[in-house]
Amino acid sequence: MRFMKKHPKTIYMDAAINDTKNHIKQNEGGPFGACIVCDDQIIAVAHNTVLKDHDSTCHAEINAIRIASKKLNTHDLGNCVIYATTEPCPMCFSAIHWANIKEVIYGTKIPDVQALGFRELEIDNETMKKLGKSDLQLTSDFDRDNCLALLNYWKAHSNNNTY
Repeated sequence: MRFMKKHPKTIYMDAAINDTKNHIKQNEGGPFGACIVCDDQIIAVAHNTVLKDHDSTCHAEINAIRIASKKLNTHDLGNCVIYATTEPCPMCFSAIHWANIKEVIYGTKIPDVQALGFRELEIDNETMKKLGKSDLQLTSDFDRDNCLALLNYWKAHSNNNTY
């Protein structure tokens, strides 16, 4: 029997998925996770805490940027890559752009979470990149099946609060 090897970078998405999954039952903010990597080392892992912190800006990507910036003692995360379980919303895309993160790698897309009731704006990252003339690299559908499984886990194990 031949076993398929996982993509080596899947470990970074796994970190985002596992952190989020571990907090879903606490209903802290939805099925969204992020992991920031620099020089092949995990710098920050975070999940949404919108409901826990009563703060609509506490998305996983923003939380991860805050952690990474403090850890690296800089606002410029230009040597970093961010893995997000779902395509970043326009707020998160902008924060990623302003932090100079060079690449976003994400699993599910905005329509996937709209189907769960989240009020995502219908502006995808490719459109944001084009309109903003950003040089941010985008990789979509990375580890999509596991990211979809995270959405399904949230649907089955949370109170399904959306925002």
